[in-house]
Amino acid sequence: MRAPLPRLHAITDERIARRADLPEVARQLAAAGGANLALHARGRMLTGLKHYDLSFQLSNFPSPLFVNDRLDIAISLKAQGVQLGTGSLPVSAARQLDTTWWIGKSVHDLAEADAAKAEGADYLLVGPVYHTATHPDRPPLGLEALGRIARLGIPVIAIGGIDAERAKDVKAAGAYGAAAIRALWESADPEGAARWMLEELQ
Repeated sequence: MRAPLPRLHAITDERIARRADLPEVARQLAAAGGANLALHARGRMLTGLKHYDLSFQLSNFPSPLFVNDRLDIAISLKAQGVQLGTGSLPVSAARQLDTTWWIGKSVHDLAEADAAKAEGADYLLVGPVYHTATHPDRPPLGLEALGRIARLGIPVIAIGGIDAERAKDVKAAGAYGAAAIRALWESADPEGAARWMLEELQ
């Protein structure tokens, strides 16, 4: 039986992937979230070896490992979930590789969300909800649009400018959970930040 979908998702980027303190921050996040926090190995510009190394490091903690795009790495490390982007393999192809995965799809509007649901995604990573330094040129969706997507009836993980205070707002708008990069990995107190965000998402 598959474990429940985590409500909080700590997502890496290329810069975080190269940080010397990555294992220590991951340890603190996992201590706070346990099975209710997913550690996402993401790095679009990483080589295959670097992405594997990142994923391997994150697989050594009690929190579930989710791998973005690299399904070969997800298979080799027995990841609990995968996150598919616009240019990734279809959900149906990922499902054939491992029927136990949580398979998420990144979407940016209602039309993409509707298509991802029809494709069979288990959950949607929706954003950016707020303005974010990760995608400074992309206009934020806002809470109203997030709510419309949440009403499709598939679990929604909100991303983009999410911190503990905004986690409460996206939950109220209908999101199942939230994802963050800087608010978790760059916090002076990663364990405290993760605990606070999870409290707001319950």
